Amino acid sequence: MSAFEILNKVDCTDKIEQKNGLSYLSWAWAWGELKKRYPRSTYKVYESDSGMIFFTDGQTCWVKTGVTLVEDGQEPLEHIEYLPIMDNRNQSIPLDKLKSTDVNKAIQRSLTKAIARHGLGLYIYAGEDLPQTLCEDCGGEVTGFVDANGKLYPVSKVVESTRKRYGRTLCTLCSAKAKAAMMAKEGKKVE
Repeated sequence: MSAFEILNKVDCTDKIEQKNGLSYLSWAWAWGELKKRYPRSTYKVYESDSGMIFFTDGQTCWVKTGVTLVEDGQEPLEHIEYLPIMDNRNQSIPLDKLKSTDVNKAIQRSLTKAIARHGLGLYIYAGEDLPQTLCEDCGGEVTGFVDANGKLYPVSKVVESTRKRYGRTLCTLCSAKAKAAMMAKEGKKVE
């Protein structure tokens, strides 16, 4: 399995933070998860020709960061991310209003997005809630559903429930089969 596939399978759901309707991952958590799996990986904050840790067109500013994933036996792979320096409304901050804390926050967000390009939490930036989850019995995709009473069961709830009941992640069909097998084993009537 490639490093991308390994990182893309990491469930970041409980680490997602919401701000102004957008989803974020903590840079520290993302970096920690990457380093657990690929400890020799590095990051870089690029500097402008004048030595500044941000770039400007004279009106607004942006940062440039890179994360190099170092996997044993493979060539190091760097993914670079450019990110505008934005305020709390996600609007570009004019150069004359820029503060060092704004630059620092943009660098951390940019690093997190560069890590995502390696797979960790990439689905968050695609607007999805979870990476594709596969059934451990049939290999099919686990999906959420709405029950007869109109109650929504998202993928995360299905995964949590089947892991708790059956010790593995199951799709709806395989979950029904596991339930029937369990009831039959207990001598209960299968409905």
